[in-house]
Amino acid sequence: MLIMNTEDDAQLALAAARAGAAVVRDMYGESLERFAKSDGDFATGADLAAEKAILGILRTARPHDAVTGEESGHSGADGAERRWLVDPLCGTLNYAVHTMLASVNVALRVGPHITVSAAADPFSGEVFWTDGKRARLRRDDVDEELAPSAASRLVDVNLDPPFPNAPDFRAALLLAAPGFTDHFRPRVVSTTLAVAWVAAGRRAAYVTDGDLRDSVHFAAGIALCEAAGCVVTGIHGQPLHTGAGGLIAAADQRTHTTLLEMVRNQVAASPTATG
Repeated sequence: MLIMNTEDDAQLALAAARAGAAVVRDMYGESLERFAKSDGDFATGADLAAEKAILGILRTARPHDAVTGEESGHSGADGAERRWLVDPLCGTLNYAVHTMLASVNVALRVGPHITVSAAADPFSGEVFWTDGKRARLRRDDVDEELAPSAASRLVDVNLDPPFPNAPDFRAALLLAAPGFTDHFRPRVVSTTLAVAWVAAGRRAAYVTDGDLRDSVHFAAGIALCEAAGCVVTGIHGQPLHTGAGGLIAAADQRTHTTLLEMVRNQVAASPTATG
């Protein structure tokens, strides 16, 4: 097995994410062709161009690694020990309608673990990144440690389908759960930039449904939260990528416990639970 230096991998992820973000930023505001995908989803020319820039950097530096790109799909052996997960433009719909809420995500899975990741904000110039040990924010080529905090009380909830845990759990109902607004203030961003914001202390938590294993959308943000010391589990409190899936990423244990109790109350009240 080819052994790589984790710090080198982290710097490569950071460089690749920044290259993709530069493309996304430069193409912002253009009239972009849309390329239809499944279930009403689409990519733009910016998605394709950013992914090309990212893959060019990764394949030059790591020609033997496997890659999964949001737009180009899988390359390399299915069981590859090292696989890069690339989302060149998370928040395509926001971007297409000139809303500056998007991120460029690059992560590396080695075996079962995400070892490094970077999530770049094309418009602020910020890059949230981790070498698997510490989580940092790079701004103007200066790094600072990420510090989770629940002080904002802001909780982002992803309302995008699919909803594999329905009817037991629906993210939209969490916002109407008794006591939610006693503890939190809701936000709906639907971009994995929000997961990075939990690691950075800008959000108290992020909640989503879905199977997130090897997800190009979520791998980078989850790795950031874990490295920053957030409480990160599946939707029912189980270890990630086991059982029913989903994600609760919380700045601290108290926030996680409160949200998990609301989820459990929803499951208890669902038709399948009551028979």
